[in-house]
Amino acid sequence: MVQVNENYLKLKAGYLFPEISKRVSNFIKANSSSEVIKLGIGDVTEPLPQACVNAMSKALNEMGTNKGFKGYGPEQGYGWLREKIAENDFMSRGCQITPEEIFVSDGSKCDSSNILDILGDNNLIAVTDPVYPVYVDSNVMTGRTGETIQNGTYQGLLYLAINEDNNFLPEIPKSKVDIVYLCFPNNPTGATITKEELKKWVDYANKNKSLILFDAAYEAFIQDKDIPHSIYEIEGAKNCAIEFRSFSKNAGFTGVRCAYTVIPKNLSGHNSKGDKVDLWPLWNRRQCTKFNGVSYIVQRGAEAVYSSQGKKEVNSLIDFYMKNSKIMQNKLRTSGFTVYGGDNAPYVWIKVPVNMTSWDFFDYLLEKANVVGTPGSGFGLAGEGYFRLSAFNSRLNVNNAMERIINI
Repeated sequence: MVQVNENYLKLKAGYLFPEISKRVSNFIKANSSSEVIKLGIGDVTEPLPQACVNAMSKALNEMGTNKGFKGYGPEQGYGWLREKIAENDFMSRGCQITPEEIFVSDGSKCDSSNILDILGDNNLIAVTDPVYPVYVDSNVMTGRTGETIQNGTYQGLLYLAINEDNNFLPEIPKSKVDIVYLCFPNNPTGATITKEELKKWVDYANKNKSLILFDAAYEAFIQDKDIPHSIYEIEGAKNCAIEFRSFSKNAGFTGVRCAYTVIPKNLSGHNSKGDKVDLWPLWNRRQCTKFNGVSYIVQRGAEAVYSSQGKKEVNSLIDFYMKNSKIMQNKLRTSGFTVYGGDNAPYVWIKVPVNMTSWDFFDYLLEKANVVGTPGSGFGLAGEGYFRLSAFNSRLNVNNAMERIINI
């Protein structure tokens, strides 16, 4: 008799975004409507930078020749890409990250889940609330939580509420936790964290021998020069933090798939006897065993992000989406909504009308305006009463969506 992983049975009804897709699909079928504007899932809409297209085209042609053909590449990523990443994303900001500490992958979503492979089952884990659902669900799937509590949270996780009362910044736990997930600029709220506030977390982690899993997927959208792009801008972070990065949002690689994770060589955990164990070799072994690397063609496309033409085109994409964000902020505030986020991230986080739940507001917008967003409660208990709208769409769709909403 085949037994299943019963941890999956603890998961709530459905992952947030497939649930949204199901509701939208049912609505379109019932109303024969094809004019729904989707500002829910954070998927990009604009074409790839031409520099990346050219680089991948060239690489594809190379693969069609005896001289240029590539088979299996390094599981950690090609050295020339890792060198570009280290130089442009870290060394240029004063972060002493070496190419060897960078592991190229096919997505931060995968890495933020797979990282649990090298971490023990008995760690006390803290997450913000609301939170990117993958952090929670991946811990449930691997048996690191208890059952679902009546309010929708899971036993065994420490939830750090973020809301307007604390400026959407989680409070440092009063007790010791082993692992904490931080995402800044934050998904879903769009909030940011200053160097001073982030330093408090780094100091806490080092004092308590904790590990910070820092998701910087949206760092390219930061407009404020005083906001850190990497946790490694903070002194001491190399001793307590793993950072996840992605080419999905800045260069439009959501359908191309390329990201990377940084694991400093001096970062360590402990075994059951209390002996220190370096994490870099564990992750390297994990990748060599379970991952065959990102394709040569895609990595050449990612490398082009750091070319002069690539930087210019990526900046243009970021400016485009941030302009969308500004339009959304202005239109929604003018129509009476309370709006947060959107200044340094491609998401705006709004309060739903009084006497509506976030799913009520989802259905209301879908039915009355044919606009799709993301209910805040889908990101956690503390997300109730809020709603996320994504700036990832065409300018025409963003303008039309705002007009529909304010004219309901």
